[in-house]
Amino acid sequence: MRALVQVEITARDANNTRLRSKQASFPAVKTIEQFGLAASSIAPQTWAYLTSLRWIAAKENITLHRPGRNRQEPRTDRARPRAVATGLQVRYFTAAELVENLYRGLDDNSVGKLIETALRNDQIIRDEVGFAPLDSTGSQLLFRFVAAAYERRSLAIASHWPFEEWGRFLPDHSTAVSLLDRLLHHNNVVATDGESYRMREARSRSGGRPSKH
Repeated sequence: MRALVQVEITARDANNTRLRSKQASFPAVKTIEQFGLAASSIAPQTWAYLTSLRWIAAKENITLHRPGRNRQEPRTDRARPRAVATGLQVRYFTAAELVENLYRGLDDNSVGKLIETALRNDQIIRDEVGFAPLDSTGSQLLFRFVAAAYERRSLAIASHWPFEEWGRFLPDHSTAVSLLDRLLHHNNVVATDGESYRMREARSRSGGRPSKH
């Protein structure tokens, strides 16, 4: 009987994990175990804290950025399978997707409802922040989201722009300042440098030689 109950519990947990993973809308599976820490510029103690997920429980934010347009690993979504496996609710958005969703809410005055629905998750991942500039309305919608999440939920953000250059894609100075004020209050910033993860992986597959196209 004990064995049968354990099998049932294991199957139920696996089904719940699959459901949470589907609801998170992850674009692809990228695990912590696949990440090559030895080739990364991240300090081991920083990596240990990030992968512990304690920052999610503390409702802290994490921002990862790599200078230049070739932003690369680590990605904010590296911790996502572990977070889902521990029972946390996670939701992945690109920055453009999030703002587009909120834009649609302007038509029926449902922006607040859309934000609250997203904030039912324990962690919200926003990838590609700054990939494309926002207009004034888009900046204000992004601010509303960050302000609503402030000290309530953990945000994980990936951007190739350091904070001092966010004015490149946030046109209104006062909105940008207010957004960063809330975002940075409880924030773990991880800046990476060195070779692109994708380029390194591609070179390893091609025996160290650049591919011809």
